[in-house]
Amino acid sequence: MEEKKFDVKSIIGFVLIFGILLYIMYQNQPTPEELEAQKKAEQEQVEAETMQSKQNESLITTSADYTTQTQVLDSTQKAALQNKVGDFAYALTLPSAANKQTTVETEVFELKFNNKGGHLAEVKLKNFVDYDSVPVYMVKDNNSAFNIQFGTSDNRTLNTQDFPFEPSVSKSGENTVVSMKLKVSETAYLEYRYELKPKDYMIDFSIKSQGLNGVFNTSQPIELDWKQKNIRHSKSISYENRYTRLTYMYDDGKVDKLSQASDDDETAEDVEWLSYRQHFFSSILVANDIPFKKAALTSLDLVEDEEIDTLYTKLYTSKIPLAYSGGEVNRNLGLYYGPTDNTTLKQYDKGLEESIPFGWGIFGWINKVLFIPLFGFLSGFLPYGIAIIVMTILVKIVLSFVQYKQFLSQAKMKILKPELDAVREKYKDNKLKAQQETMAIQSRAGASPLSGCLPGLMQIPVFYALFMFFPTAFELRQKGFLWADDLSSYDSILDLPFHIPLYGDHVALFPILAAIAIFFYMRMTTGQQMANQPTQEGMPDMAKMMKYMIYFSPILMLIFFNNYASGLSLYYFISNLISIGIMLVIKNYIIDEDKVLAKIEVSKTKPKKQSKFQKKMAEMMEQAEQQKQAQQKGRKK
Repeated sequence: MEEKKFDVKSIIGFVLIFGILLYIMYQNQPTPEELEAQKKAEQEQVEAETMQSKQNESLITTSADYTTQTQVLDSTQKAALQNKVGDFAYALTLPSAANKQTTVETEVFELKFNNKGGHLAEVKLKNFVDYDSVPVYMVKDNNSAFNIQFGTSDNRTLNTQDFPFEPSVSKSGENTVVSMKLKVSETAYLEYRYELKPKDYMIDFSIKSQGLNGVFNTSQPIELDWKQKNIRHSKSISYENRYTRLTYMYDDGKVDKLSQASDDDETAEDVEWLSYRQHFFSSILVANDIPFKKAALTSLDLVEDEEIDTLYTKLYTSKIPLAYSGGEVNRNLGLYYGPTDNTTLKQYDKGLEESIPFGWGIFGWINKVLFIPLFGFLSGFLPYGIAIIVMTILVKIVLSFVQYKQFLSQAKMKILKPELDAVREKYKDNKLKAQQETMAIQSRAGASPLSGCLPGLMQIPVFYALFMFFPTAFELRQKGFLWADDLSSYDSILDLPFHIPLYGDHVALFPILAAIAIFFYMRMTTGQQMANQPTQEGMPDMAKMMKYMIYFSPILMLIFFNNYASGLSLYYFISNLISIGIMLVIKNYIIDEDKVLAKIEVSKTKPKKQSKFQKKMAEMMEQAEQQKQAQQKGRKK
């Protein structure tokens, strides 16, 4: 009972104490005048601390905005700057507005240089627009950084991106020279020198130092760091990204590439140039006379979802150590910002055109030697769509002998079919013997299923070469034909309100026409082969496979090419139409089955010398027959 009373008294005591504290706090709260005075005192203290902080930091910042320094720094401030960045404190005392830009123009460029860092802040190609009629920018909105990191003799590591450069623009004959100098004194500096030539996409670029042989720490590598996010320029970002790739030449003419479809990194040696290719436009750094001894390269794919309106395709980075010479830096380089065009790149005689994906091996050779010159000639006096049609006709005429060989082989197999069916029926219990007799009949008649396949294989190099040619032909960019606005992109006739995986959000007409033409062509050719194709035990049912191909190939064409260059689909459409016409002419007017039969009969009477391959096959089949007979005898015992 006493414990309970104690609890009540304790609670009452706590309440009274709390009330007294509240009363005291109320009585001692500051008046409005006191609050205003306190606020003013706090503000003055903050301003004093800020001023002191600025003085302690020596009026230097590594943020994006440098303030214009027009005041005269006292000895204390100069000492603080010297303590922070050493000899390069001089650059921070100059009355240059480092947050400003220097702008120059040529016939092909509109360029802006950042005074802070001395690099290009904006590169506009004046003669081109993107799919949405917006000017093509290679560099814009901080998508690119071009800096040098270096060590100093007083054991500091500095970066050009943190310092203001002093700009100057002058003329050298017809050329415009932009000089950006990071100064240690009036006579000692690190200079970026850009020389712009009229109507030229290649900028002569040099990195030179003067009077810094005692300032640089030559035991620490000086490193060039170039980063760039490639800006989207085409309707289909997934299609554009497929041809966006970091490519470089090294080791006296070899060309290599980072991954096209995924993130990748690589360290290359003796690099002659490296290209940040963006399908139809490229940013290229050229080493000129002395290759880069080493370059650490990376490629990062920025397109995660093609349905999202992505601004960039890939992020490229390059870290390149530069060598000192007598304690100074002196490198003459080239900077190319312009079209990924074979004619334009070839004029520099540095193999830059090898950055264009013409195809490897024989496929690239066919494009360079045949299709690029041929299309260049035809498009010189014909509209681009008509030039594609004329080139297609010429290619089909040249390859018409291949179709003739195919149809002749099919005709022979059709004539021999009754005889071959009789042999298979006669030896239906001995499949190996039936196969031997079938091969013997085909050999004597000069007919073989392979003879129809080999001419088709001859067309593959041409097929693949053209498959690589049309998507990379810069001449087709934004050139219209019929309903297609741009032969280098898809020809949309209907925009869908939704996205279909693998197909896209639009309907392109040229792939539909090409798919229909392929269907009828394959039905006319493959259907005949299916009728003549025997089914052999232990072998795949070729007739069934051919039947599937008749439907599978057009569907593949319809889906895969919906986002491809309409110029390529136009080629396949015209090509298959011409193939159908050539096939009908050969079948109805050239190949006479009676004459073919007469030739076969004559061929049968002549002794047929077997090739080494045929002899070897016959021996193998004979051995297999003997083994089979031995196994059967063993089972009977």
